[in-house]
Amino acid sequence: MLAPKRVKHRKVMKGRRRGKASRGNFIAFGDYGLQAQACGWITAQQIEAARIAITRHVKRGGKVWIRVFPDKPFTKKPAETRMGKGKGSPEGWVAVVRPGLILYEMAGVDRETAKEALRLAGHKLPLAVKFVERAAADIKPLSESRWAKEVMPEPEPAATAEAGDAEATS
Repeated sequence: MLAPKRVKHRKVMKGRRRGKASRGNFIAFGDYGLQAQACGWITAQQIEAARIAITRHVKRGGKVWIRVFPDKPFTKKPAETRMGKGKGSPEGWVAVVRPGLILYEMAGVDRETAKEALRLAGHKLPLAVKFVERAAADIKPLSESRWAKEVMPEPEPAATAEAGDAEATS
């Protein structure tokens, strides 16, 4: 299961589950995604169950990105316990989800396979989700992407010009 290695506070407040996702609301890695349509909490077990449903349907083909991480602890008091006596002990981990957040992304499979795999994953989650795909205008060849330019810098034109001048003089 997904869980943080360490946290600053063992117990945190519930918070407010409202508003829209301002970050993580576009497809950044794959070609297809699963987008949340409602607010809620998704537990680490639900994230893992949906991931397994996706990978089983595509028979371990393609690539899957999990865009949410359960970093918020939730507490629970024991059964048949009277009110009071402080907050319960930490029970598990949840990810806070707001409408518009991309939960999973996929690449390397055809559209129909991705749609079915993400539909199966949606049934494992406690909130409404929608299948989304990267717009045709957003798709760029890898060589033109910002990532490729940072990792694979182009050769400097001055070096090639000097080599050309040396050949011309000889």
